[in-house]
Amino acid sequence: MDIHFSTIILYPLGAIFLDLLLGDPRWFPHPVRLIGALATTAENISRRFIRNERLAGLLTLVFLLLITGLSVMALLRAAAWLHPLLGHLTAVFLLYTTLAARDLTEHSKEVYDALRDKDLIQARQRVAMIVGRDTSRLDQAGVSRATVESVAENMVDGVTAPLFYGILAGPIGAMLYKVINTGDSMFGYKNEKYVKFGWASARLDDLANFIPARLTGLLVPVASFLLGLNAKKSLEILIRDRKKHASPNSGHSEAAVAGALSIQLGGSSSYFGKTVTKPTLGDADEPINHLHIWQAIKIMLLTSVLAALMFLAIRLLFGMIRL
Repeated sequence: MDIHFSTIILYPLGAIFLDLLLGDPRWFPHPVRLIGALATTAENISRRFIRNERLAGLLTLVFLLLITGLSVMALLRAAAWLHPLLGHLTAVFLLYTTLAARDLTEHSKEVYDALRDKDLIQARQRVAMIVGRDTSRLDQAGVSRATVESVAENMVDGVTAPLFYGILAGPIGAMLYKVINTGDSMFGYKNEKYVKFGWASARLDDLANFIPARLTGLLVPVASFLLGLNAKKSLEILIRDRKKHASPNSGHSEAAVAGALSIQLGGSSSYFGKTVTKPTLGDADEPINHLHIWQAIKIMLLTSVLAALMFLAIRLLFGMIRL
């Protein structure tokens, strides 16, 4: 195997190792936070000079993609010019910054620990850090459901999708995906301020997650089987309920996790003081509790490993065909 194929394998493995080892240190100027800061500045400027909100949002997104793509390309070339090893390490580091498996695990486990210790107040405070809904009145089941939903949904945009683009398109592909994902998280709201401005970001995010979400959904039953969970029910609920979610992509992983755990996700939640009723995913065969959080974490981690192996196999096969 030549050096090209070696880097295809070593880059993502190194990135996964760093993510599991370091997570996301808050003191470090994380590239995604820099993208977020740039997005805020670009939004303010585009709104000031462009009256058409859809056009302003589109141009903001294009600007962010161009700046990020060119910056990452320049950084990689400069590092490789200084020393080939530095170029490789920079590529691994950039891929690492797009992953969030450890952060997702740690934040979810903090909620699990609080519920296990029967500290509902602390559990509400901790789950508020990873979900957008109102958490002050959630009971134990509500906190558990919110956490499981967060793990199930974020395994795609926080782990498997960055791996998909990082393995198939390298660090530049992974960082461009994070630009799209960050744009959606900042501008993709269906409220008066962003329904027009964030249209392009929301649509592009749907497109970028289309393949990773479906592959992830199919891998959840496999991970469930390996973990001794309900793999058959996971596949059944994936097929039955994947299209019920408001998002064209989030329903795949959430439905598969709900089936694997024999629980029901979705239903009524409060957002900014207003009750929002979402379609339910899965069957309430078991009352949801904090133990399901830990099971969801294990599904997320194993599914991420399976996804990395699948994407590596696809990339290597594609490389062999090209040869």
